[in-house]
Amino acid sequence: MPSRHLRTIALSFFVLANLLPTLSAQEEKLSLEIAPSSSFNYTDAFILGLVEGVTEYLPVSSTGHLIIANHFLHLDAEVPFIDPETQTYVLRDPENPDSKYTLKEAADAYAIVIQGGAILAVCFLYWKEILGMGLGILGMNPSGRKLAINLIIAFLPAAVLGPILDPWIESKLFHPWAVIVALIAGAFLMLGVNRWYVRKKHPYEGHAVSSPRMEDLTWKQSLFIGFLQCFAMWPGTSRSMMTIIGGFAVGLSPKRAAEFSFLLGLITLTAASSYKALFEGPMMLKVLDAGPLLFGCFIAFVSAAIAIKWFIQYLNKHGLGLFAWYRIALACVVFVLVYV
Repeated sequence: MPSRHLRTIALSFFVLANLLPTLSAQEEKLSLEIAPSSSFNYTDAFILGLVEGVTEYLPVSSTGHLIIANHFLHLDAEVPFIDPETQTYVLRDPENPDSKYTLKEAADAYAIVIQGGAILAVCFLYWKEILGMGLGILGMNPSGRKLAINLIIAFLPAAVLGPILDPWIESKLFHPWAVIVALIAGAFLMLGVNRWYVRKKHPYEGHAVSSPRMEDLTWKQSLFIGFLQCFAMWPGTSRSMMTIIGGFAVGLSPKRAAEFSFLLGLITLTAASSYKALFEGPMMLKVLDAGPLLFGCFIAFVSAAIAIKWFIQYLNKHGLGLFAWYRIALACVVFVLVYV
């Protein structure tokens, strides 16, 4: 592994090592006697917003990182909320005394809703492409219309499978062990794709060589990328990783594969966040203060915009190797911290 990769990974874990004492210090805050809003504060929001923004568009899995962050922040505890006014449990179903709403449920919902900040970052950076697609839908921009159609086709598999699989995924896979498995499996997949791309196509050169434009993809190629995106429903896999690999497979350059992934994420993440906000938002706002929730989304917006600009430049020159090694290292660290 190149020395620059080692330095970057070492820096990442230096930051992680300095964060852990802060995270561990919050263990004592979980108690049935505390007010619900104090279970989630501005420090939690800042950490989760930063994690979401930095990892959402990198091939390292933002959901996986948020699950890990929730674990170390002790936001994944099955602690039921108590209404501070009535001193009774907050229930999902008022008629069912066993339907206690827990801190983990609220944190898992926020892990999806916070994607709204990252969505705004793409809107901010790619407003020209978004405007072009809007004009294309109105019949005023043929290229924009083709791109919009390709993105809609790529979104369809997730639109069908997402609502069906979501309850099972959240109940079975929102745990560190599932993330560890996906991190390692994804790392080896990326190393293989990276090797194939360099050998069969061309080295990463920082520019598009005989690469089709995003709007020139066929409907079959767009649908293929969309099906690969569905594998990212397993936390820790990474939606960005699967769609970028799909872009490589259909002939897109690194830059265009990443940008197609970002724009597809604009649709997919908006749908997922809206779905979660619609069905979980009222309960989440009932037990958590709105201030920290919005603050976390703002941090996600700023950090995602910075991460996107850096990622495009890095991917064009160096490929996916660094992120594969990072995933393996992170999986090992999490395994030791959580299970050893």
